[in-house]
Parts: sequence; structure tokens; C-alpha cells
Amino acid sequence: TGAERRAMCPKTAESSGATATTRGEGKDLPIPPNVHVSTHPVLSHKITILRSSSTLPSAFRSVLREVTYHLGYEATSGLTTRKVDITVPKGKDQLEATGTKLRERVAMIPIMRSGLGMVDSMLELLPNAGIHHIGMYKKEGSIPVQYYNRLPRKCESDVAYILDPMIATGTTTMSVIGILKKWGVAKIHVISVIGSLAGLQVICSNHPDVSITLGAVDDAVADGGAVLPGLGDAGDRLFGTPVIDDDEALLHPSKRKRSDA
Repeated sequence: TGAERRAMCPKTAESSGATATTRGEGKDLPIPPNVHVSTHPVLSHKITILRSSSTLPSAFRSVLREVTYHLGYEATSGLTTRKVDITVPKGKDQLEATGTKLRERVAMIPIMRSGLGMVDSMLELLPNAGIHHIGMYKKEGSIPVQYYNRLPRKCESDVAYILDPMIATGTTTMSVIGILKKWGVAKIHVISVIGSLAGLQVICSNHPDVSITLGAVDDAVADGGAVLPGLGDAGDRLFGTPVIDDDEALLHPSKRKRSDA
């Protein structure tokens, strides 16, 4: 498509482990061993489309679903199976055979609101998974604040997959990891499209038992907490939300300054 031809190729990190590095804030720091970075060329191509400012919200949503589906396959490769008896049609008869079913009970934890764009594709992959939303917000220079939590009172899941397109400073992800550990889930896995190396280092140093799967590692984090080059505000790009100045965020829309766009 035209958007694909115009988008420039992103920088991606190798998934080979401790020798891979990236430039910027995390220069000369290794990618932690519990982080897997996909090196699939089609995925790199799709992430470039997500990055491009020429990609409209409708295309952004569609491509994010595709990227999530691919990352979901890679992230779930550690799940285990158990044998089950099945029958297979053979003409007018039924042939007895042995198949497999997933053993673990899975929960998906989308971090609102940008994590919502990753839910549908993960449900296509794991249709029986539970979906438990957690809402977090963070203003520049502040700690993450939880504003919504729909975790069941009792944890009956074996593994939880946190869904968030971006990992910047890592503080929001760590807050959700802390919530899930208190909830009692035994295994936690983060699925993200892009992460900063500095943020990944922070998460993994504090939670070495948590696995992370993502599509690319970026150079740095800006003073305001945005990944560079990143892909912009994933929530705004998903839903076509206009950028609102922090000073006007609590004003009624009629009282805000008009955009030049």
C-alpha cells in the first residue's frame, strides 16, 4: 500500500540475548535474558507501518491486530499441553486418535486504553482466555495511578499476559506486575510491540521472573517519558483522539482552545 511504501524501516534489536545492544540511554547495556525480541522480517515491516505518521487510525488498528497476533504466537510458545482422546472423521466412520489441549488457564490483562487494541487478536489465538482490564494513567514526572481494576477476587489463572503496545520507562508495566503478583498468578508474561532498553532493564532487574516478548527495542526515552523514535501515543492513534494539553485535560471540551488541525 502507499502507507507501506512511504514508511521508513525501523531499527530492531536481535533476539540473540546478552550480546545485543542498542544506542541512546541504554548504550552498551545488554538485552536481558528473559526478553525475547522477534526478528521476523514481516513483523519489522508491519511495525514500520505502525510508526509512520501517515498511518490513519483505521489502518493503525488493523496492523496492531496483525502484529499482536504474531507476537502472541511467539509469547505462548512456553505453554504446555496434555493428551486428550478424540475421534477423526474417516468417510462414514470415526477414527480414534490422540490429540492435545492447552494445560494452563490463561488470563489477558490489557492496560487501558492502548492495550485494548491488542485484545481481539489474542482472543482469536486463545478464545477461552479470561480478559481482566486494568486502567492506568501517568502524568509527566509522576508515578502511575490505577483508576480501574476488573481482576476477579480469586485468582484461578495459571498465567497472565499483560498487553500494552509500548514500554517506555517501565514504571506502568511494573505497577501492573505488582498488582498481578498480589493477585496470586504464578506466571506473568508481557507482550508489547516496542520497548525502550532502559525500561526493559528496569523491569527485568526488579522482576527477573517475568518474561517479555516484543517486536522492537528503541534507542531512548525522552524527558517526558516517550520512547524514541517509538510510534507516538498508541491510545490516541488507535482511537483518533486529538492531543489535549495537560493544562486543559480537565476542562470541558467547549472551554478548550481550538486546534489548528
